[in-house]
Amino acid sequence: MQSGNSATGRFALVTGGGSGIGEAVCHRLARDVDGVAVLDIHVDEARRVAEDIRQAGGNAFPVHGDVADRSSLDAAIVQVRAELGPVTVLVNNAAVESFHLFADIAEADWERIMQVNLKGPYLAVQAVLPDMIAAGWGRIVNISSLAAQIGAFKMAHYSASKGGVTSLTRTLAIELGAHGITVNAVAPSFIDTPMARRAIAANDLPIPFEEILKGYPIPRFGRPEEVAAACAFFASEEASYVTGQLLGVNGGAAF
Repeated sequence: MQSGNSATGRFALVTGGGSGIGEAVCHRLARDVDGVAVLDIHVDEARRVAEDIRQAGGNAFPVHGDVADRSSLDAAIVQVRAELGPVTVLVNNAAVESFHLFADIAEADWERIMQVNLKGPYLAVQAVLPDMIAAGWGRIVNISSLAAQIGAFKMAHYSASKGGVTSLTRTLAIELGAHGITVNAVAPSFIDTPMARRAIAANDLPIPFEEILKGYPIPRFGRPEEVAAACAFFASEEASYVTGQLLGVNGGAAF
């Protein structure tokens, strides 16, 4: 069973909630808020996650949405408000990646990465901001990346998009603090997710992943649940005086 929550009147939206880190975040937040909207472009995956949460005693609502498309996202938010209530916790997790040497990055690929990874959080925050301002309380957690801090081979476009997420986080923290809204970011490293496994299977990494992990002070894959725990802290009342921060969940890889 999910641990019981105490009628907080707070509802969370997690983008890209149908798998990987997003799925873990949905499960973790379901313990702390009255309901979680699982938004994903793959709606069958969102339904699966929502059903798992309900089976565990939580409250979840699956919803289709394309974070790179304002009309799609706005329509999803309307559904979430009708099913759950106003959104006062937002986790911007949805992201895509690809691997190319910088000279070989096609403009269309650059645009796709930026549309999902950077425009997506911009649109999502704008969509739910009225709910948070009306409540005088809000939590925004953006998923950045270790790649934004130290770079990543064949991932200039991805690294740049996540660097933008970090900068957006800090600027929103300045603008929104007076409304009772905190804005923070989590920067994972190599987390055991379907996205990471696809990169390994496609031989997209510059060296075998085992060699990458050997270089970490904690030499193993990170777990999605470990990223979710960081998100849950930022979304909590205990973090009410924490804003504009970047927390690395990276096994010490940024040292």
